[in-house]
Amino acid sequence: MVFFDVVFFSAIAPLLPTYVSELGLSKAEAGVLSASYAAGTLAFSLPAGLLAARIGPRLTVIGGLLVLGCASVVFGFAHQFLLLDGARFAQGAAGALIWSGTLTWLIAVSPPDRRGSVIGTTLGTAIAGALLGPALGALAAEVGTEPVFSGVLVVAVALAVFAARQPKGESPEPQDMHVVVDTILSRPILMGTAFVAIPSVMFGAVEVLAPLRISDLGGGHALIAGGFIAGAALEGILAPIAGRYSDRVGRRTPFVVGLTICVFAILTVAVGATMGAVMAGVMLASLGGGICFTPALTMLSELAESSRLHQGFAAGLSNMAWASGQVAGGLIGGGVASVAGNAAPGIAIGALLMVTVAYSLHALSPAPSVPSPVAVPGGRG
Repeated sequence: MVFFDVVFFSAIAPLLPTYVSELGLSKAEAGVLSASYAAGTLAFSLPAGLLAARIGPRLTVIGGLLVLGCASVVFGFAHQFLLLDGARFAQGAAGALIWSGTLTWLIAVSPPDRRGSVIGTTLGTAIAGALLGPALGALAAEVGTEPVFSGVLVVAVALAVFAARQPKGESPEPQDMHVVVDTILSRPILMGTAFVAIPSVMFGAVEVLAPLRISDLGGGHALIAGGFIAGAALEGILAPIAGRYSDRVGRRTPFVVGLTICVFAILTVAVGATMGAVMAGVMLASLGGGICFTPALTMLSELAESSRLHQGFAAGLSNMAWASGQVAGGLIGGGVASVAGNAAPGIAIGALLMVTVAYSLHALSPAPSVPSPVAVPGGRG
């Protein structure tokens, strides 16, 4: 199900140059269109977590699948900028429901000492959707978005029926909202959320800058799709490996190594003067993301468990962190580049990543962590 969600999130990359050409979009407007999906995920992340906690993950996933299918049909037939943005926003909201439901479902049935491996495998499966997404976007650019995206509703309904026939997983577990808010605003949870959000900023910028720079250098839909497909393949392979490794040695080392690679990635995409350099930057971004995202997501899950926060809210925070980073990165990548050139957003985001690396080395233990209750304002720890 998360594979299915990511397919349609990542399909936009090869379509961006077409929408820029046909609708006369600026780089900033292209950034808004790319970021609309993440904006919908951001807006509905915590409500999706609340639903997963209140009605259970299965019903949450089913609702997300149905919304995704309907919104994709609208996106396929839309030819106005605002309607495209609205459809992408609705797809992102559906993605929040799907991710919160599935992560809550999986973590509830997974042993704590294999959490990194389970989250890494899930993330790798989702990233595999990015292998198909750009190819689907390139196909839609060639044969038309209407037939390609209309088929999404059929697949979504089939998956919803499949989900309805599965065991429920974790039972609903209402929590006092005052305690939930206090816990979310506690320092450990805010730190874990930031560790997911910051590399997402880099990805949001790369997903805007790289397609437009490749197009400016003479590359077409196929080359853009090929670059993102190759990067997704690399990230999908590395995510479960990084998860298993972090279960053995701790979360800090793979997180810091991956984030450091991301620094070089954003700078290469932003200032690379040749097609080869920009494509290398896309691959570096996937390499760094494949290493750092799994330990970041696992840290947030463990911090939530230690703080007695329901995993539905932890999944919602993961979505919110990813989406806020994607939105910020897309807006910075498109908006700042339009005003100050491509180098400016790359340097700014690179500096943010470097500061995060330094803070991680100071704040995180290098040893494997075992979740244990911690005191939070208003909580039971």
